[in-house]
Amino acid sequence: MQVKPTLNPDVIIVGAGPVGLALAIELGQRNISCVILEKNERVGYAPRAKTTNARTREHFRRWGIAQNLRKASPLGMDYPSNVVFCTRLSGFELMRFENAFYCAPGRNPLYSEHSQWIPQYTVEEVMRSHVSTLPSVQMLFNTEVLQVSQQADQVQLVAHTKSNQSTFQLASKFLIGADGSKSKIREEIGAKMEGIHSLSKNYNIVFKAPGLEKAHLLGPAIMYWQVNPDAPGLIGPMDQDKWFFMPTGVPKEAKFDLSSSTELIKKSTGINLPYEVLSSDEWIASRLIATSYQNRRIFLAGDACHLHPPFGGYGMNMGIADAVDLGWKIAANLQGWGGPLLLDSYEIERRQVHDLVMNEAVVNHGVLGNQLWVDGLEDQTIVGAELRKQVGQRIEITKLREFSTLGIILGYRYEHSPVIVDDHQSYPPIDFINYVPSSRPGCLAPHAWMHDGSSLYDHFGMGYTLICFNKDSIYLYEFLQLAQHMCIPLKMISPIEPGISQLYQKQLTIIRPDQHIAWQGDDLPKNPQMLLKHITGQQ
Repeated sequence: MQVKPTLNPDVIIVGAGPVGLALAIELGQRNISCVILEKNERVGYAPRAKTTNARTREHFRRWGIAQNLRKASPLGMDYPSNVVFCTRLSGFELMRFENAFYCAPGRNPLYSEHSQWIPQYTVEEVMRSHVSTLPSVQMLFNTEVLQVSQQADQVQLVAHTKSNQSTFQLASKFLIGADGSKSKIREEIGAKMEGIHSLSKNYNIVFKAPGLEKAHLLGPAIMYWQVNPDAPGLIGPMDQDKWFFMPTGVPKEAKFDLSSSTELIKKSTGINLPYEVLSSDEWIASRLIATSYQNRRIFLAGDACHLHPPFGGYGMNMGIADAVDLGWKIAANLQGWGGPLLLDSYEIERRQVHDLVMNEAVVNHGVLGNQLWVDGLEDQTIVGAELRKQVGQRIEITKLREFSTLGIILGYRYEHSPVIVDDHQSYPPIDFINYVPSSRPGCLAPHAWMHDGSSLYDHFGMGYTLICFNKDSIYLYEFLQLAQHMCIPLKMISPIEPGISQLYQKQLTIIRPDQHIAWQGDDLPKNPQMLLKHITGQQ
């Protein structure tokens, strides 16, 4: 399908990975017209991300497709979410983390959705299917951006569609580059990636191995860290017969084709099976962040503006969080109630989260399988057993935070944002493992379960939500009418469940569309109009 120049959307999204699709969902569910351009088919089994964390699944719940993702799980939701450290699949167990990444099914008071171990290509299928139901969104694959330019009131783009060898033009009010680490859009706006290049060289290998799960005695797990001198690395199931393998400590001069990848898997696992390698892709671990996320009407999101090692499962999830933050703000601007400071707040809010998460990912990258090896670890002797015990203790100390990340994925906050009213109270200290809910403005709204089994989050609106524990005041209804007059979407809820008022501490709390807290107080301010202008970026 060719997009005609006359069908100019409000937003152009470049890149149809999870970040671009998340943006399309945020915009499309608000009836904002947008076109997604993707230069590839987005097919294949490259491992990419495998953990959809609790916060991302909460967004899927908000979009109404969390159940779709649950049903799409190739391994089943009850598959044990263990991470096992071993010398090799045929060797000795060193340490085991249970319920890694919080994937175990079950209700938790701290979040509405548990994490899910699911390959990224399946996540994308679920998201694409949902996007296809949104009338205001078009997707174009095999379409490459050739040129981008900006005017005062629009962005113009020239693109080429490979399928019919046609070139066409589009114009939009905004353009978002969600086009990955080699972003064309980042290049177009003149942003540079700064930081630490080439922390390590790595390979992602995807292979079929019928019978591998039953060929070892370590039990089912989502990931096995193999610590051996031959081919240390990570290995784990993606679906019923597909596995991923990521060797660590790869020499810079190494090159793996399909044949050598097969031999590497055999060395690493110690199990001789008829492995069928499907892909072998090289990648470089770095810690990089863009000098700017925005140039007037053009924005960057996901890998286009930040890159870091994948250890901790942050990458795709952080990109989707970018899309959520940016998506509702652009929609608010297009709908007339979001001011310029709302758009400016995107980089201010997300950059601090990126720095936090990237630093944590680099810490996790510092201890890999090749760093854990000691001579004699595989010896079937008393000395070997003692070495395995010592290495297991080191693993427990150094790797726990990689698989117990709730303090990061729920505990990050937006400090110094121009659209959050600072109450000058102290934030809870950052704890990478433990999450302490806080109603401090900028934090994620504390979660609670309702008496009917629903989540408190289920009662939030598409716009702002006012949580009120004293709804008798006449001024509250005047406040709601004022918001309506200013065309600001605002609904009020008054939870009666015991304990929720203690979680929120104040009588009044305003929740943003992304479920972060914008303002708190026991009474409305003397000038409520100024409050509404503040949180919507109008001043």
